[in-house]
Order: sequence, then C-alpha cells, then structure tokens
Amino acid sequence: MWKRQTRLFMAFLRVGLFGFGGGPSMIPLVRREAVQRHAWLDDNDFADVLAIGNTLPGPIVTKMAGYIGYRVGGPLGSINAVVAVTVPLILAMIAMLGLYARHGDQRWVQGMGQGVIPVVMVMMAQLTLDFFAKSRAGLGWLATTILGIAAGGLIYGLGLHPGLVIGALLIAALLRPMRRPSAKESTR
Repeated sequence: MWKRQTRLFMAFLRVGLFGFGGGPSMIPLVRREAVQRHAWLDDNDFADVLAIGNTLPGPIVTKMAGYIGYRVGGPLGSINAVVAVTVPLILAMIAMLGLYARHGDQRWVQGMGQGVIPVVMVMMAQLTLDFFAKSRAGLGWLATTILGIAAGGLIYGLGLHPGLVIGALLIAALLRPMRRPSAKESTR
C-alpha cells in the first residue's frame, strides 16, 4: 500500500514541479505519468477523465489528480495526489511572485516567462495530435474533423465555455439511442 502511495505522490509531485504554464500545459505531464509511465489509465480512460474534469469547476489538474489518486489508492490516494500536485505550485507561486515583485522590471525575469511558452506549445501540440489520432480511430477522420471544427467554432467563434460544449456532447451521447444489432450481426 505505501509503495503505491509513494509512486502516486512522486508522479504528481513531478507534475507539480515541472508543470509550467498552469492547468492546460500540465495535462500532457499528467498523461505521461498516469498513462505512459505507470499505466494507471489507458488513453480512453484518460480522455474521459479529461472531458469530465473540464465540465466541473476548478483547476483541471487538481481534479485529475484527485480522480486518478482515488482510482489508484482510494481516498488516501486522492488526498496524496492532490497535495503532491498543489504544494509545489503554491511554493513556486510564492517564490515567483516574490522574485517578480523585486525584479519584475528586469529583462531576464521577463524572458523566463517567454522562454517557457514554446515548450508548452509543443507539449500541447503533441497532446492534440494524440487525441486526434485516438478520436479518428473511434469516430473516423470525417466525424473527428467535423466535431473539431464545430467545437472550435462554438468555443472560439461564439465564446462558449469548453465545459458547456463537452457537457452538451456528453448529454448527446447519453441520449443517443443504442443501435441494436441486426439478425445477421447477432448470429456471427
């Protein structure tokens, strides 16, 4: 039990320590730990956790840490993962705000924030490509492209919150009638 809790703590501590840029930029780090390194979730489960987490209020990474921690280590695992991901963020925020308050007008401080942006951009692009491939495998490229364009239009064109778009898709999927297998399919 303690070995599992230690692995869980260290995984989310890494996310908290290296998650520059806040919530969305930390999602690829959570995926790396939960799916690739420890295999606590597969890509489908991760996508579900991400989708549901986006519909709930609050920071996405703490919601994901709480769920994954609970799944891996129960209530203690949930608390463990949330503490591991948030404590480094709190300490880093205090340190960075102190640094910025003292030296914010200097170029090297301004350059620190600008230097991280390309790295976060690459991480988000990789996550986008991975999700596109996963969606294309399940829905096909045409449906994935149409849904992606429609979601982009609703979010960026109309200014709808992503949680509303995801929530609407989840409700539509739940209300969609189940396709009954034909007589040929059920005899195979």
